[in-house]
Amino acid sequence: MGAIGNPRWTAYPARAQARGMSTALLTRPAARRHAVGFHLVAAVFAIALVFSTLPTPLYGLYQRRDGFAAPVVTVIFAAYAVGVVLGLYFAGHVSDWLGRRRVVAAGVGAELVSAVVFLLWPDVPGLLLARLLCGTGIGVLTATVTAHMGELRAAARPEEHPSRAALAATAVTMGGLALGPVVGGLLADHLRDPLAGSFELFIGLFAVSMAVLALVPETVVRPEIAPGYRPQRVAVPEASRAAFAGAAVQAFVAFAATGLATALAPTVLSAVFGETSRMAGGLVAFSVLGSGAAAQVGLAGLPAGVRARLGRAAMVVALVLMPVSALLVWQPVYWVAGVLSGVGSGLMFKRSVEVVAGIAGAGRKAESLAALFLAAYAGIAAPVLGVGLALVWLPAQAALVVFAAPMMALVWWSSRDLSGRSAVRRG
Repeated sequence: MGAIGNPRWTAYPARAQARGMSTALLTRPAARRHAVGFHLVAAVFAIALVFSTLPTPLYGLYQRRDGFAAPVVTVIFAAYAVGVVLGLYFAGHVSDWLGRRRVVAAGVGAELVSAVVFLLWPDVPGLLLARLLCGTGIGVLTATVTAHMGELRAAARPEEHPSRAALAATAVTMGGLALGPVVGGLLADHLRDPLAGSFELFIGLFAVSMAVLALVPETVVRPEIAPGYRPQRVAVPEASRAAFAGAAVQAFVAFAATGLATALAPTVLSAVFGETSRMAGGLVAFSVLGSGAAAQVGLAGLPAGVRARLGRAAMVVALVLMPVSALLVWQPVYWVAGVLSGVGSGLMFKRSVEVVAGIAGAGRKAESLAALFLAAYAGIAAPVLGVGLALVWLPAQAALVVFAAPMMALVWWSSRDLSGRSAVRRG
């Protein structure tokens, strides 16, 4: 650990000071508290992320109990995406002056209220509200926790490259999202009343999380005069609109594929393959999200252009195999399609972020990335809603074709638009 003058002291590095962190020297015990705080914040965030995808295998139980159709599931799922966007754009940046810990606590509080609503109001209006609250909390937490983890790690290990903290945040994010459907499937298959017991468990976990946050050091010095509030600005880079459009379309497709898995995998398994295990539905979502995380981390050393081509190829093959597996009623192919769509989603979205970060003007990166995330979360909501509506009039096999065909066209269009752009080649 780096020291200044006295080996018992360490300091926040310059990159942390630039974010408004305290510049006071840290004793070694204080540095250890920051190291512990890093892991505590990561654990709290992981619990929230697991909760956000927990309902995937439970939707079928609600359908069976209340008799609503697949489109209702997609509307409930889309409410989550709306909540994420609201959280990101109205509160994702306020921790810069309100403080990280306080805003993390607010995000966890939203998750706690969401779990209470799931438990006490398990009808469709309550499910919509619960998912909206859950998404809002995740939107608030995503930006805040990423910054908080980076600052805590910088204080605890100032000699370490900041990419290590960013990689840890990515692993927590993708791992938490991937584990949620598995946990939900286990609870659905083994609890006597999973629609109550699942949420009672997470109410307890969120209550513990709120208490644990008291042990986490704050890393932002609140200004004496708070700046005037404004939502997060959203802007498209004017000089590279075509490259941005290609990146946004790829992000749209990437999130659409993961959205389909996390919203409708149990419905497809039941309708097409006769698979009634809730755990199976959770494992499909896990395979998609988990393979995406593995591809992002495992293939990070490849050149950016190679990763981009691999991602698009994996996505196209997945979009072909998905309806084919349903038409042939061949479940193993459906699982392969899920894994490939996860690989494609992970690599395509990672490349989209790299492209937009590279073409954004000085001081406009946050605004440009905000626009990219808006396109991505539109991908979670709109196509999944479309497939849900198609299931009203079409068999599941035809609905998957309806989903796959336009997605393949978008992948082809975005690859043409991004190829040959100097901003992309620089990555």
